[in-house]
Amino acid sequence: MEGRILAVDPGAKRVGLALSDESRRLASPLRTLPADPPQTLAARIAEVAREVEAVEVVVGLPKNLDGSSGDAARGARGLADELKRSTRLPVSLYDERLSSTEAERRLVGQGLRREKRRLVVDQLAAALVLQSFLERRRHD
Repeated sequence: MEGRILAVDPGAKRVGLALSDESRRLASPLRTLPADPPQTLAARIAEVAREVEAVEVVVGLPKNLDGSSGDAARGARGLADELKRSTRLPVSLYDERLSSTEAERRLVGQGLRREKRRLVVDQLAAALVLQSFLERRRHD
């Protein structure tokens, strides 16, 4: 199966987006959207999905380190449900524990200043989630 997959890394302030290539082998950071207003978030993400001609959406599921779910996970599940309705595309949830931490670590390692990191960390986290999702799917 071919076609681009859009990944969503939901956050309280910002939502990172990433996109796969057509062959679903490589994930790339795409952009960051403000999380507010939350009432329009799914519609704004759906518009991006249409713009990039995505055929599937993956939403990062922020579980706690012990694997349990908290408020952030409930919010991600709700967003995934809204995206299913608004995009009419297949929407998957994918564990994204530590993706933001890993993204921040990589950006610090590249020597980016805090302000620049803040602008791209969420989209890099989405790309890390998507890359992991693509690799897992390829090997399943």
